[in-house]
Amino acid sequence: MLIDGYGRKHDYLRVSVTERCNFRCQYCMPEKPFSWVPKENLLSYEDLFKFIKASIDEGIKKVRITGGEPLLREGLDTFLKMIFDYKNDIDLALTTNAFLLPNAAQKLKDAGLKRINISLDSMRADVAAKIAQKNVLPTVLKGIQAADDAGLKIKINCVPIKGINDQDIVEVLDFCKERGYIIRFIEFMENHHAKEGAKGLNSDEMKEIISRKYKIVKTIPRDTSSPAQYYELEDGYQFGIIEPHKDDFCSACNRIRLTAEGYLIPCLYFEDAMSIKDAVRNDNIDEAVAILKKVLAGKPEKNKWSVKDDNEVSSRAFYETGG
Repeated sequence: MLIDGYGRKHDYLRVSVTERCNFRCQYCMPEKPFSWVPKENLLSYEDLFKFIKASIDEGIKKVRITGGEPLLREGLDTFLKMIFDYKNDIDLALTTNAFLLPNAAQKLKDAGLKRINISLDSMRADVAAKIAQKNVLPTVLKGIQAADDAGLKIKINCVPIKGINDQDIVEVLDFCKERGYIIRFIEFMENHHAKEGAKGLNSDEMKEIISRKYKIVKTIPRDTSSPAQYYELEDGYQFGIIEPHKDDFCSACNRIRLTAEGYLIPCLYFEDAMSIKDAVRNDNIDEAVAILKKVLAGKPEKNKWSVKDDNEVSSRAFYETGG
């Protein structure tokens, strides 16, 4: 069992397989040149699997593959099958922008993928293009349909940004409601890599926009391990909002993150990390597990997005760790 210094049990491992991305979203990495980390700097799938296998043995029950955009790394379905074949009841999930999903969804499902989270920030092609800095919406919608056709359980993530897609919230919600997908709106998490001046909507602002069309009748008691607060509409449909500025989900955080270069990240907000690269490459898995436990022992109690200070901005590069 993996326990941190505050007694929190950790059973959820998020693994980034690449920091590369084919989008340049304004809330993530709008100015980053199209480049990549040299292949020799990345952990191979085999080395990543060594650590994942040991983590499962220590109590990890859910593994989510992230990026960057994970589908940019070749052979992802083979990697997923390695994990599935080791423990076929593992909760195996993926986060993607869906641009490459039309040709990949069925292969991922066949490899053992169970669930998929997809970014969809607008139902308007011009707005989606403004956010991602390329024409993406038609292909993303094809990717969502491919995931649906493959039988994957789908969640949609949307990051509303003031003056860009803040008035698109209801349209995205309607798209998900009509298809039975879960939608989670995410408060923009201020970071140094985002577009200068970008401002997100807070939870109350999102609910106010949704309330112009729908009556919100219930706040659902929070699942202790979920970062999202869910709300119910009159017709029973539930939507979520991830509210890092309240940090109340930190008390039940069960996540640990591994980057493609082998750094273990204890908290999404902070830069603190330790590397397991040498340990796994040398097949010293006991040392890698010891590093994991040391990282957990030093995990902070909460993030600082709730701090009301304009100077308190995370230096986290989300393209290295996923969300």
